[in-house]
Amino acid sequence: MELPMPPKKILITGVTGLIGYAAYTWLRRHPERYEVYGLDLSRQLSDRVPEHWVCDIPAERFVQCDLLDTVGLGRAVQGMDVMVHLAADPAGRGWESLLHNNIIGAYHIFEACRLAGVKRLIAASTIQVSTGNMQQEPYLAIIEGRHQDVPENFTKVKGTDLPRPRNLYAASKVWSESLAQVYAYSHGMSCLCIRPGWVVAEDRPPNAGSSHLWCSQADMAQLIQRCIDAPEDLRFAIYYGMSDNQWRWVDLEEARQQVGYLPADRAEDNQ
Repeated sequence: MELPMPPKKILITGVTGLIGYAAYTWLRRHPERYEVYGLDLSRQLSDRVPEHWVCDIPAERFVQCDLLDTVGLGRAVQGMDVMVHLAADPAGRGWESLLHNNIIGAYHIFEACRLAGVKRLIAASTIQVSTGNMQQEPYLAIIEGRHQDVPENFTKVKGTDLPRPRNLYAASKVWSESLAQVYAYSHGMSCLCIRPGWVVAEDRPPNAGSSHLWCSQADMAQLIQRCIDAPEDLRFAIYYGMSDNQWRWVDLEEARQQVGYLPADRAEDNQ
């Protein structure tokens, strides 16, 4: 008789943010499968989360640590099976903040995981890595609402396509994706990147013009879970965190085939 597998130890950085806490609450529903820990600068939830959310991460499951604290990060990742790295400066508050949080901080996370023998690292990128595509057809027609000008079977943007960032925040996430390749192919880790769409506290598209970018909290959390449970030999990939929106212009097929991601929500049903 085979003994049941022990639960995977998961550490989520940026756990008090919107996506971080959504992922934490999603995963902790399955204590037989996941032992979930969180790391952030503070136990106070971000002002980007719904007002009714309350942080109830047990003290023994929470690590207060800065991404520049290599000693603290090294202690935090010891014994972990999977790192879900969501901590970053999402607002692009100037170069110094991006440098510390998204460039140096990302390197510290990858290196701490390598030294600790963490098998898999899931890193949050951003849809903004690809928004440069929206300056050309047929994607421009989607943005401008000229849906009659969009071909029926137009080519969707894939994670393997050339990045097209249009701001420093997005450029910093291209760096993170490049780091993931280095640690996957040079250090034997499994590094999966997610480019989240627009995940918001209200959990519905803020307006009709944003429906092509929207991702529900549940779909985002589901994709993170799928990446956690992906085959061990999956070395590197980039997936879009997007709901099944009518005018979605990014491709989800690779995520479906490789990790089984099937979004349950669509913007048009939540407006």
